[in-house]
Amino acid sequence: MNFQQLRYLNEIARRGLKISDAAEALYTSQPGISKQIKLLEEELGIEIFVRNGKRITAITEPGKAVLDIAQRMLHDADNLKQVGQEFRSQDSGSLTIATTHTQARYALPPVVKQFIKRYPKVKLNLHQGNPTQIAQQVLDGEADIAIATESLALYDELVTLPCYEWHHCVIVPPKHPLLEEKKLTLEKIAQYPIITYDFAFSGRGKINAAFQARKLTPNIVLTAIDADVIKTYVELGLGIGILAQMAFIPERDKHLRMIETGNLFQPSTTRIAIRRNEYLRGYAYHFIELFAPHLTRAVVAQAMHAPAQ
Repeated sequence: MNFQQLRYLNEIARRGLKISDAAEALYTSQPGISKQIKLLEEELGIEIFVRNGKRITAITEPGKAVLDIAQRMLHDADNLKQVGQEFRSQDSGSLTIATTHTQARYALPPVVKQFIKRYPKVKLNLHQGNPTQIAQQVLDGEADIAIATESLALYDELVTLPCYEWHHCVIVPPKHPLLEEKKLTLEKIAQYPIITYDFAFSGRGKINAAFQARKLTPNIVLTAIDADVIKTYVELGLGIGILAQMAFIPERDKHLRMIETGNLFQPSTTRIAIRRNEYLRGYAYHFIELFAPHLTRAVVAQAMHAPAQ
């Protein structure tokens, strides 16, 4: 048994049981992977995969147990490399943050600026996607930290920690009738076409829940994953917008007006997520603390190594 065989096993599982895709991802040959997996099965005395001819169709029950252990061993091996890098070159390396558009565009810029100034030798990568995609990137080891508002807490393999709460607001063109209202209500908002986030993004579930609680059916004419797209179509007069309050910047959004929504929508919580028992470099802890000052290294480390609930 060797780590190469474990990597082949893990990559086949990651690639939907397609050996050809695993071979391409690992820059090796399909027959070479097949041979090593057969050798591993012979050594263990079990079949890891269910086969139909040369095609793998499923993972056997003992195979699932082997895969689980293999993934832990590969994870620990990566942690060992991180330990060596930490003590060999404390202020150089790479850090990959997987996040949504709203966080990358509006919440992270000052943090990134401070981080790059403090760690000029660290290569910082930002990967954007929806909450499900960025959670999977962390699980697959493609990103070190995920930052998003929704879905992250659904993964038992991830440790999630709250960063901050934020609220939605309504945006309208200048002189819109809603600007004359003394008290904004969901009933008044529902009278107009609405442009807001796609369901998977930026607290959209809180928006839906608020209208449902009042037995209202909002006329949502357009959805987007990008707050800038929402603002563009509101400027065109296609409807009013509901978006994260942090995404409205008065000095930039001069052709729009913002209306605070008070308690109409429940506040949303942005969270970070890290793989459980991950070894983070010192600068990764510092990045987290820059983004959420209450998440000190001690707090994050304790959470990562606590037993899963």
